[in-house]
Order: sequence, then C-alpha cells, then structure tokens
Amino acid sequence: MVSVRRSHDLHTESLSQASWLATLAFSDEDRKSAVNAAHDFICTLDNNPLLISISRELVEILNTLNMDAETLTAAILYPYWQRELVTEAQIIEFSSPAVFALVHGIEQMAAIRMLHTQKRGELPPDQIDNIRRMLLAMVEDVRAVVIKLAVCIIELRLAKNADEETRVLTAKEAATIYAPLANRLGIGQIKWEIEDYCFRYQHPETYKKIAGMLDEKRKDRAKYIREFVAQVDDQLNTFNIKGEVFGRPKHIYSIWKKMQKKELSFERLFDIRAVRILVDSIPACYAAMGAIHMKWRPISREFDDYISAPKPNGYQSIHTVVIGPEGKTVEVQIRTTQMHEESELGVAAHWRYKEGTATGKEDGYQEKINWLRKLLQWQEDVNGDDNLLDELRSQVFEDRVYVFSPKGDVIDLPQGSTPLDFAYYIHSNVGHCCVGAKVSGRIVPFAYVLQNGDQVEILTSKEPNPKRDWLNANLGYLNSSRARAKVHHWFKQQDKEKNLAEGREILDAELKRSGLTLEQVEPAISRFNMHTLDDLIAAIGGGDVSSSQIINFIQSRQQKAQLEIDERVFNRKLSQPKQTGNAQGIIVQGVGNLLTYTAQCCQPIKGDNITGYITHGKGISVHRGDCDQLSQMLDQHPERVVDVEWAGSSSEGYRVTVRVTAMDRTGLLRDITTILANEKAYVLGVRSHSDEEKQQAGIDIDMSVPNLDGLTKVLNKLGQLPDVFEAKRLH
Repeated sequence: MVSVRRSHDLHTESLSQASWLATLAFSDEDRKSAVNAAHDFICTLDNNPLLISISRELVEILNTLNMDAETLTAAILYPYWQRELVTEAQIIEFSSPAVFALVHGIEQMAAIRMLHTQKRGELPPDQIDNIRRMLLAMVEDVRAVVIKLAVCIIELRLAKNADEETRVLTAKEAATIYAPLANRLGIGQIKWEIEDYCFRYQHPETYKKIAGMLDEKRKDRAKYIREFVAQVDDQLNTFNIKGEVFGRPKHIYSIWKKMQKKELSFERLFDIRAVRILVDSIPACYAAMGAIHMKWRPISREFDDYISAPKPNGYQSIHTVVIGPEGKTVEVQIRTTQMHEESELGVAAHWRYKEGTATGKEDGYQEKINWLRKLLQWQEDVNGDDNLLDELRSQVFEDRVYVFSPKGDVIDLPQGSTPLDFAYYIHSNVGHCCVGAKVSGRIVPFAYVLQNGDQVEILTSKEPNPKRDWLNANLGYLNSSRARAKVHHWFKQQDKEKNLAEGREILDAELKRSGLTLEQVEPAISRFNMHTLDDLIAAIGGGDVSSSQIINFIQSRQQKAQLEIDERVFNRKLSQPKQTGNAQGIIVQGVGNLLTYTAQCCQPIKGDNITGYITHGKGISVHRGDCDQLSQMLDQHPERVVDVEWAGSSSEGYRVTVRVTAMDRTGLLRDITTILANEKAYVLGVRSHSDEEKQQAGIDIDMSVPNLDGLTKVLNKLGQLPDVFEAKRLH
C-alpha cells in the first residue's frame, strides 16, 4: 500500500502552514527556515490548494531522506516553475543560482517523456538501460535526480483520477525508468512506493486481492514492527549485545513478486513483516540469533545461514523466521555492519541481486552509481564540506554522451563524439554518404561536439564519398575508433587492384595445399555476399575474408553432396522388391507370420529385447522392452501383450537416430561420414547445431543399421574420434 501523508488532506485547519511545519521532523533549523520562507514565497505566486499540496508533499518525501535546505527549496518551487508561474530571475532573486540549477535539472530529466510519447511506453531492454544512464548523465547535481523521483510519486498519485490509458502509460514509465533508478541509488523508501503505485494501476484486480488478504492496515503493521523492534532491542540488551535494529512491513508489490517467484500462496509467506539487526562482528551475529531464538520460536525450514555459506554473489547474512507476538511470523535478518555495507555497495549490491546486470559498459556505470550513493550521504555525513564534494566529483570522469536519433532512440556514444561519429554508429553507408548534419534542427559543422540530449539528423547524398581529411585527428571530424575503422576500410576497398593480386596469390597456395581447383570456389561468391570472383579474391587480399573460410565452405559442400548421394543409393535399395516373409524379421511366438511393424516411439533394432502389443486394425506394434510408451499402454490394457522375437535374418535394416556431441572443428562431419560408410550404415538424414559460446557442436544422424551389434560398433568408433565427447543412441 502507498504512503498517506499529511499534505493529502486539503480541507482541514491542521494544514495551516505553522501546523504543517510542526508535523515535520527537521534535523536542523536552517532547513525549517528555508522551507518556511519558500512556502511564504509560493503563496504570493499562486495560492492554489492543489499546488501548495504538491509542494508540501515533495518536502515531506525529501525530508525523510534528510535532504538539505537547497533541495527542499527547489522542490517547493518546481511545481510553480513547471506551470510557468515563476521565472528564472525570480527564483535566483529569492534564493540562489544553485537552487535554480536544481529546478532546471529536474526539467532536463522531464525530456524522457518524449520517448514514451513516441513509443507508447513500450521500450526495448537496451533502450531502457540507455535511458537510465542518460538520466544520470544529463543532470550535474544528483539532488535533482532525487527530487525527480519524488515528483514521480506525486504524478503517480495524481494519475489515480485520470483515464485508464493515462494511468497505465504513467505506470509503465515509472516502472521502467524511475523505480529501477531509485533501487540502484539505494533509495528504498521511494522505490517501494513507486512500485506499489505502478502495480496498482497495471494490475488493479490482483492489487485489490492481495490488499484484501492483508488482515491489517499498513499503519497497524508498521506499529507492530515498531513494537517488535523495541522488544528485540530489549532482548539484545539483556545479553549485552550491541546492535542496531530496524525494519518495516513488506509492501504489496514485493509480496506479489515473491508469490510469483516462489510459486507460493499468500498463506505460505513468512516475511510480510521483517526486521534487520546490525552488529559489530560475526560472533555477535550468532549471539544475536541465539538471543532471538530463546525468546521467539523459530520456523526451522525458513532458516538460512549465508554467513557460513555465502551466496554466489558474495551476499552474507543470517535469515530466520520466528513466531512473534500475537502468533504472527516475522523475518529477522542478522548481519555485521561491514556485510551491510558490502551488500549495498559491493558485488552483492541490492540492485544487482534483485535486477541482475545489463550487458556491457557496466564497470564505468557501477562506478557512477557508487559515486551517486556517496553524494546522497553527503548532506548527512559531510555537512557541506565543499572540498570533499569536489574530490568525489573528480573520482568519476564522464566518458559517455547520450543523444537522440530523429525517431527518439537514445544513442550512447563516447564523450567528444561528432555528427560523423553518430552517422557511422547508425550504419557504415550513412557515414560514407554523409554530407552534413543538423543538431536540434540547426546545421552544424562536422567538428561539432555532441552534447547530452542533442537530437541529431544526418544529411546524405546518393553516392558514398568519404574524405581522407576525416582521418586527420587534428581536424576533429571523428573521435570514435569505430568510425575511423570504417573510413579506413572504405579507402582500403579503393586499393582493389593491389588486394586482387595479393588475394589471388594467397588463394592459389591454399587451393593447391587442399587439392581443390579455382572452379570450386565460385559457389562461395554468393555465400560471402560478393558480386564476382574478383571481388571475393580482393576481399581475401584485403583481409576481410580468410582463405581458410573459403576452403572450409568448399569442403562442407562436398560432404553434403556425398550425403545426398548415399541417401539416393539407400532409397534405391529400399525400393527393390522385398523378399517373402516378415520384412522386419519378427516372429510372433506360437502364432506364425502376422502383420507386425516396429514402433516409431522407440524404434527397436535386431538384438534389442522386444515386446509385442496388439493394436486396433494395424496388427502388432513391436517395442523395445524399456519403452516408456509401451509401459503406459500396458498399464491400461495388459491383456494385449504378446511375446515376439527376432527371426534369424531380415531383409532390411533398422532405423535409428544417433547423436554425436563434439568440439566444433573443421572436418568433423567428414570424419563421421567416413566411419558410417566403412561400417555400411546408410545415412538417412543429418541435423546439426552449434554452441558458439562453448565451441561445441551437436550432430543428429538418422541411419539404418543391420542389427544391435552393428549399432554398437558404430557408436564405439564414433566415440573414438578426436574431439568427440559422446556418441549415443537417441531412439
């Protein structure tokens, strides 16, 4: 459930300015005076009760985070700036340029709405992560990020009275961008409230159902936790254990998420109420656990010791669930202060544990997140020490710039990138054909350095025409190595005659070594997206295609052609007239030569232990004795079993499927087919798949073998091939 604050009540005398200020626990008088003065100022601008309520609610949210006087002042003024009721000059005159910079920073972040307007709230995962990064890069002061998160909560609350489409789109934006951002910054108070609002709007029925299952209001549960924390404090003091105890009840979204993840019913959740104990040492952790268990009975199956056996990500803590007062379950987490610090800022950080990590570019981003977290603690720990703040700023060098494409996508480029870098990032041909660029609708030179939030449009010609000046570092046309490499490649293509001669020499030598001819290379032209044989040879000389790739392609074609020949020969053999008698070589015990067929589910071959099953109108199906499908059929109709056995000979082979798992290497398929040919196993079909990450290949071969002994011999020889891990029969 979401928080209910005093500012929500617009119609009572208790919301007079003096009464409202009295309800807030300011940590110092400077903050209280700043808020009081700012409140007087906004009342002179517009005395609208809704605007005043919004400004007050922002203060209430941010004051619980112990934000400084400038932040609280900027928060009060922002709703009026947003509605153009106050000017930049008025803000600076009333307060300071720093406060206006905060207000302006919040407005910069509001540009994110453009993406959701264009994409209707549906963003691909890579764009979502880029947007999160852009938000952090666009603002110079992290306090603006925190204010924006508080503004997000208010926008979600106000969306309650909007139409359903607006509510859902607002919730999607908050769930995709701002809740994860709050989580990564470690601001749990804001994160859970955003998540609850989003869950309420996106899944209203489920939200109401879980809310109904909670047999007490959030305020009551919060009161229960406060009383339980006090009892835990007393119990620790009884055993002279020094520690800090705090906690809060679970919110509805977290309850639903755990129910989904663990596939548990509401009644089986034991951590709706949770407290955490921080102590100084590991022995104190176990002493605290003993003290807790002496007073409240633990639920043994819910106990986890991640101190003696940490999680793979390094997370350490003791988790136990006890039966607390009134018979209600409470989860207790016990850890040292160092473990808590590592959980928040180290490899087991809370946001990594809950969200996982995005691919690529993570190290610099993680450094920025740690820096932002330190700044969030700055107001409380440093008390305005500007020297330490400057030191923190110098620890992080901003090495990325985030710009918009004309369609609204966020493009992540190296700091110092130019419009040409942007063009080559989009596509090589866009860069080659670039003749100009617009930034936010204005023509700019190629040496223009892109800034965060720029919208870039590339002007192109029909024909590519890169300039060698673009490679001159002193002119500043290109900054990224990726773009320079593409320009280098284009000019290399212009040296085709030289590459053609070198490529022909390389290819001739490789063909001679492999016993192949130049005519056999022609099918590779289309395979490597070339137009002529000379283009392919020039690509070899320029290093874009290796000669070994060509040879491997030719050899694989030859192997495929041989497999097709083998299959045609086998099919002709099958089409020959069959000999009299049971073609499968199967005798039904005591009955004679009845209609039989081998079951496709297990495909028995001669030598397998077999059992017959009488079907309706199809004769007798013959299964392997260990066939699962046969077992199921006999469970239902045991009377249909019949004894069968192999005859002395058979007029045709038996079909089986064999899987070979091996290291992916050149010539593997050739070696396999050579063994099959030598053992007179007819190949009916081949299917292969490879795992590039593990560099492994799996090859499934449908073949015909004369009997079980023949299959065993084939499997043994396949298993002895170099780099083969396993050869086994599938069915």
